[in-house]
Amino acid sequence: MDKNYLEKHIQNALEEDIQSGDFSSIACIDKTAGRKVRLIAKQDGILCGVDVFCKVFELMDSEKDIKIERLLEDGTKIKKGDLILKISGNARNILGAERTALNYIQLMSGIATTTAEYVKILEGMHTKLLDTRKTTPTLRLLEKYAVKVGGGVNHRIGLFDMIMLKDNHIDFAGGITNAITKTNDYLKENNLKLKIEIEVRNFKELDEVLQCGGVDRIMLDNFSCEDLKKAVQIIGGRYETEASGGINFQTLKSYAQSNVDYISVGALTHHISALDISLVSD
Repeated sequence: MDKNYLEKHIQNALEEDIQSGDFSSIACIDKTAGRKVRLIAKQDGILCGVDVFCKVFELMDSEKDIKIERLLEDGTKIKKGDLILKISGNARNILGAERTALNYIQLMSGIATTTAEYVKILEGMHTKLLDTRKTTPTLRLLEKYAVKVGGGVNHRIGLFDMIMLKDNHIDFAGGITNAITKTNDYLKENNLKLKIEIEVRNFKELDEVLQCGGVDRIMLDNFSCEDLKKAVQIIGGRYETEASGGINFQTLKSYAQSNVDYISVGALTHHISALDISLVSD
């Protein structure tokens, strides 16, 4: 992850929380007081966000007084009660950084844990799990990193790194063939090398895409399990295939049995419960 992006994000988060001062700490804790705390897992899951957590304390600690002893790293399967790291240093700085740091690591660990649960269902199957752009504004890179830690695969990062022709693009462009043709012309004219994915909603649209060609992946949106299997067979490996549309923990395996290449699940990043991780005083 880009260092400048991460530091800017954390600085903004700290500014949002502290602004003119952490008056709860300033009012009752001596500015030279020291403290030791431990980061403890209160719930089983997949740990993610240790680097981010530590960076919050680093940026909070202008005097370089805080010391962190890291015991576990991202991707570790943690159990309730596991000790993740130890922190010692200025008490005010520890308290000022605490909530922001916990917000990051709890969210990212929640995403990694949920992703790992989905990935486990797909063990031994051809299909890979994809995330989506349904992310928290400004947190996308962190959330997508957490998906990778959980064993998932990142789809495009944003609107800039892959062409995705969805239903509204197709409708606004005057149909599937027009959308594909115009897109390929644009990429050629501007010397851009971007993969093209197109969404289809039924077999008629799929047939038109296959007649037109000029894409890299076909997204089969809101197909039933039976229709998805049939569509994958019709495509016959000529293009990458992706299934999307309301696929969840209960239905994932049934959809994957179609042998589709990818299944995208928005819930990986936008229906997440933060993992319970806490700082406790020694």
